[in-house]
Amino acid sequence: MNRRHFLKTAVASLASTSLPRFAMAKTGDGTFQLEAVKGKGRLYGDEGGLSDLWLFNGQLPGPEIRVKRGEWVKIRFKNSLEEPTSVHWHGIRINNAMDGVSGLTQPAVQPGETFDYEFVVPDAGTYWYHAHHMSWNQVPRGLAGPLIVEEDEQTFESDTDITLALSDWRLDDNGVLDTASFGAMHDFSHAGRLGNWLTINGQNMPEIPVQKGRWHRLRLINMSASRILDLAPSRFGAQLIGLDGQVFDSPREVDGTIQLAPAQRMDLIMRPEGDGPVPFETMTGQPYTFANFTISKEANNDDLLRLPKANALPEPDLENARSFPLVMAGGAMGRMQSATKNGQELSMRELAQAGDFWAFNGQAGMGEKPFFSAKRGETIILESTNDTAFPHAIHLHGHHFRVLERNGKKLENPDWRDTFTTQRGETVKIAFVTDNPGKWLIHCHMLGHAASGMMDWFEVA
Repeated sequence: MNRRHFLKTAVASLASTSLPRFAMAKTGDGTFQLEAVKGKGRLYGDEGGLSDLWLFNGQLPGPEIRVKRGEWVKIRFKNSLEEPTSVHWHGIRINNAMDGVSGLTQPAVQPGETFDYEFVVPDAGTYWYHAHHMSWNQVPRGLAGPLIVEEDEQTFESDTDITLALSDWRLDDNGVLDTASFGAMHDFSHAGRLGNWLTINGQNMPEIPVQKGRWHRLRLINMSASRILDLAPSRFGAQLIGLDGQVFDSPREVDGTIQLAPAQRMDLIMRPEGDGPVPFETMTGQPYTFANFTISKEANNDDLLRLPKANALPEPDLENARSFPLVMAGGAMGRMQSATKNGQELSMRELAQAGDFWAFNGQAGMGEKPFFSAKRGETIILESTNDTAFPHAIHLHGHHFRVLERNGKKLENPDWRDTFTTQRGETVKIAFVTDNPGKWLIHCHMLGHAASGMMDWFEVA
């Protein structure tokens, strides 16, 4: 589907929960073509009006890019918007020059220009890509898509390997995307841009076909700007097998709910046995159904479960680690009185006038000097404290880390993550090996929080 055809049909790309797989759209030299364009779509369904969206290749979400572990990926990105942008490959331990952070790892791609992204994907798993220039404005308009790195040995057939991109949207009374509220200072200083409408792969209340008696892999990606989703996999017969692209040695039963914060992913397995439909819910105080699994009647009782193998990530050396504090402060109802910005101490009133409400370690936004500098191969421990009134989802670029402790208590499962959630007043300790050279961003993935002060960078020699 080219751009002209999309603009004529307006909503054709929102018609199915099945995502087009970009592995079939290579050019002759093996390069993917990815383009940021303006388009329109009905987020509310047939009863809603047409929303103005920004899209990758005219699709919502962007096309699912599927590659194999260890593959050299080449993507020619064209910016057909009227403002600069860039593309970040979230969760991939990527070459620093290809990380897509405008102003840190590359210049922003100007309107009408192209940029060639070339990188190796070292780890299998569920990842995603999204705009990383004025992300608070561009991602919640639609500039995001799945990036799936397949294992060496295929463990699920293509029809039972299902990607589900979850997004919340702020719609007006006509069911149209509310664009006037982008950049609202109330959102920046509170919980972020929270929507009032949920979609899966661009649809609300879709029917997700699954097959009775067969094992399915569900890849959930939270592409929301700020919304934390509470899910209860056991309510639809699912087990957890991985987080943020990193699979476990064995499946886990989830007792109660598990959070999926903005930018986080979770991999589930399920084997439908009933006749359906089975509701897919968020747990916002009470169950809220936003999709249904529809089950085929043919049973396959001989289907054996084969789980993917875990990636080989460098284990932190805790005995020889260096530790750094990461204190989050600011926001409405916070206790921050002042912070440093561009080397100058500013009061909270002065910061707010400049559009800054948050700080890491007393600094609002990135400074000229890095948060810390590390040698390649060092182990770094970050001890974070959330001294704010709101939760945050903290993302480390270019690395995965183990979550070791919460509120001083060691975790039974110190899982690998690239984004961790921290609640009001909570302390979280993480550890990782600085095995990837370059300048790397660390920021809150409530995108308005990052834009208004909650970001910094670190350097690996």
